[in-house]
Amino acid sequence: MQSSNRRALSLITLILLTLLSLGQALSETEPADTATQVSRQPVPLLQFNGAIGPAIGEYLSEEIVNANLLPSAERPPLIMIAFDTPGGLVSSLRSINQAILASNVPIACLVAPSGARAMSAGTYMLYACHIAAMAPATTLGAATPVQMGMPTSPQDSGPKERDSQEKATQTPDAKENDPGDSKPESKPKDNKDAMAQKILNDAIAYIRSLAKLRGRNIEFAERAVIDAATLTSDEALEQNVIDFIAADPDELLVKLDGYRLEMDGETKQLSLAKANLVEHHQSWRNRVIATITDPNIAYILMLIGIYGLLLEFYSPGIGVAGVIGGISLLVALYAFQLLPVNYAGLGLILLGIALIIAEAMVPSFGILGLGGIVAFALGSLFLIDAEGGDLSISLPLIAAVTVTASGFSLWVLSSLWKARKAANVSGDDLLIGASAQVVKGFDKYGLVTLGGECWQARSDTQTRTGETVLVVGRDKLTLLVTREATRPGSDNP
Repeated sequence: MQSSNRRALSLITLILLTLLSLGQALSETEPADTATQVSRQPVPLLQFNGAIGPAIGEYLSEEIVNANLLPSAERPPLIMIAFDTPGGLVSSLRSINQAILASNVPIACLVAPSGARAMSAGTYMLYACHIAAMAPATTLGAATPVQMGMPTSPQDSGPKERDSQEKATQTPDAKENDPGDSKPESKPKDNKDAMAQKILNDAIAYIRSLAKLRGRNIEFAERAVIDAATLTSDEALEQNVIDFIAADPDELLVKLDGYRLEMDGETKQLSLAKANLVEHHQSWRNRVIATITDPNIAYILMLIGIYGLLLEFYSPGIGVAGVIGGISLLVALYAFQLLPVNYAGLGLILLGIALIIAEAMVPSFGILGLGGIVAFALGSLFLIDAEGGDLSISLPLIAAVTVTASGFSLWVLSSLWKARKAANVSGDDLLIGASAQVVKGFDKYGLVTLGGECWQARSDTQTRTGETVLVVGRDKLTLLVTREATRPGSDNP
């Protein structure tokens, strides 16, 4: 018995020693792994796709500023931005580029994945970055400013500018052979053309300054603005528009190890052998702003707000419609202040809704309703002051909302028309001439039932219980009745 206990004790001791040795081994290896992990240099990776708007501008600017505010020893060796964009607002673009130009941390921009694009505002952003790269089968260019969030609505002046460039490059003989050249050039431009020219010249100067700062192709930068020229990734690398071609951020990070670049007049060499990419996602606030500043979402919120408040005013209740409408309208107004809103379009939408409501309240045989539908549709088209891309209201959405508003107007008109043609179902026209039943016989005043309701009645003749009498008039809440036998025109005495 004692020998068995000793063997059990020895086995337990052996197990404990084994576990202790394993724990010690793990504790020795863990600091080594931790040290290896700490030695890795984190490189923030910022990614977005879609139009450059207020949410994207705030997201990128904050991340760049926050990285530069870190102590020198904790700053990342590089910030990488991977994007795919059709363009965006000039105000958001300027805020991003200002953060890039002021950054003490090198910033590499990558147009990725394959099939992505850096059009319009994306081209300016690519030119502003310290390092520009594109994935295979990507494109950039088409940077002509087309209502890039400007308060006015200038038309695309690209064709006009191309014509002027062609005239400027004509030979003296060609100009002499064209008798009409001198007169058109002496004519002053109207305000619209002058504003378009100012916007175009500003865009040309802006992208020229970026190209000169980064030592990139100035000629293509000008053509991208004036002629909406575009390049593929291979062409961009060949023409010194970008620095690298990389399929993804990881490949670009490997290629940038040991790369030399100029920053603040000094040559800096990137050491990225121990660097690893760390994705920095948008905050919940940025995601909310990105959602509500989508023109389609803002448009729907505005309509919910307006109709919710109208419903609350016309049918006061527990306030659900009013609360939802008020919140939706305020959120829509916040979104509109961040978007290039055309206030003439907003006014047309409000006028259209007012006319549709007026048609329901004051029938005009469709004139107000038709005018409201036209005003509503035109206002929806003009609401966002940007042509095409992701910063305009979807035409199918506008069509759906307009058809719904039109259907509502037609439903109101048809209901009113049927009501005008229908027979009366209440009032004296329904009561006079109807037959009532005497509840209990009376001589002067008593009670009768009519249409399931009990009425006080007055009769000049004696009535009997259960007798049917004829209603000949009404005095406030008292019916004037007479016996069927003595009704006017009756042959009975």
